[in-house]
Amino acid sequence: MFTVTFKGGAQTTTGSMHLVEVNGLRILLDCGLYQGHRKEAFERNRQLGVEATSIDCVLLSHAHIDHSGNLPSLVRAGYRGPIYTTEATRDLCNPMLRDCAYINAHDVEIVNRRRKAEGKKLFEPLYSEADVVQTLSQMEGVPYKRAIDLGNGVGAVFHNAGHILGSALVEILVLQPNRKVRRLLFSGDLGQPGQPIIPPPDIPPSPDVLLVESTYADRVHPPRENITARLRDYILDIVQQKSKLVIPAFSVGRTQQILFFLNELLREKRIPQVPIYVDSPLSLKATQIYARHKSCYGERASELLRQGIELFRMPGLEFLSTAEQSKALNNAPGPMIIIAASGMCEGGRILHHLQNTISDPRNIILIVGYQAEGTLGRRIVELTSPLRILGDEFELNARVHTINALSAHADKDALRAWVKAINPEGKVKHVFAVHGELEKVTAMCSILREEGYSKPIAPAPGAVYKGL
Repeated sequence: MFTVTFKGGAQTTTGSMHLVEVNGLRILLDCGLYQGHRKEAFERNRQLGVEATSIDCVLLSHAHIDHSGNLPSLVRAGYRGPIYTTEATRDLCNPMLRDCAYINAHDVEIVNRRRKAEGKKLFEPLYSEADVVQTLSQMEGVPYKRAIDLGNGVGAVFHNAGHILGSALVEILVLQPNRKVRRLLFSGDLGQPGQPIIPPPDIPPSPDVLLVESTYADRVHPPRENITARLRDYILDIVQQKSKLVIPAFSVGRTQQILFFLNELLREKRIPQVPIYVDSPLSLKATQIYARHKSCYGERASELLRQGIELFRMPGLEFLSTAEQSKALNNAPGPMIIIAASGMCEGGRILHHLQNTISDPRNIILIVGYQAEGTLGRRIVELTSPLRILGDEFELNARVHTINALSAHADKDALRAWVKAINPEGKVKHVFAVHGELEKVTAMCSILREEGYSKPIAPAPGAVYKGL
């Protein structure tokens, strides 16, 4: 029987971490960073909530920082066991965790300048590059569908989650004395069908225990058909205004989607050639990894490859590596498109681009991903003004637009279809709605009840459920 403790990602979309205990093993599902108000995030991320040396293994669903970003803290605290994940996720975590360590140290340095001047206690970086190196050495890449022997009669299998490159549904299997197999399935982040690069999620066998994400359980994404049309309109606008289109985007997943659609618009000659700057060394590395793991592609992207079309190369595209290249865009005239991380505007080079563009009404800030409560990205979407960015205040005069159809998270309809498909005979005995703020997990519980799941639960942070 399983015991599950919801350490993170319960009634919130960040800091994914769930502890599963079975047959004497303590298994950690994900170990993600909490993202939100800076001080609160610092404090919460330092409190792991588990004794690192007591963990037997980690099963990582995918590389996004809200799922993987606190692994170096776990290692720093003494964890030396295996971190199992897919091969693509292992490769993506290399640059992502290094980048996360660098950004954290850089942001702490900036904040500490002000805190020192104000006589306040200084913050310390969450972890170091050395912690990241040690974390990467403990990662083991496993192909989809290949069983992992965790010991004590417990195994694990990764299935395609359809979210980003290498994302996985994590299945834990326990061989019982009666020779029957008991299953726990963790959705990680479930993908939206119809993505241009990644195939739709797999449908594993019905589990006994299900942990399912709820990020968009209360809404349906707009049709994907309007993505390129809206991108085209915004680009033509900045061409006319000779201004800037600034797109905060996660380096992994969202940046590659944006490039895919820009490439399509250029191939079809629906937009003029304009400078496109991807201002993130991490985005360059992630895009190279995407180009390398072609076996993870869905049919649409695979067909373009068969036609000899390079998905991430196009006229006018330039990846920026140095800080000097990035700063040079501040005074450069438009039109131009700037794609920079982080996607929730909580760190990285996007912050100085926002500082330099957000007060000009000619510019467009295009939000293309989910913005968690408490993040700068959420305040931009809510049109809060003035906005505090790296300690200084700026009036929000730029036009703010959103394209929710780009989401790689399953929406209400896709979630419903997936939970229905994996439980055709009503065998799932226990189901938990996670990875969503309270209204989202509440909506997910409603979907589950409507699809025949009995007594779905939206666990509170720290909640423990035994005998599952």
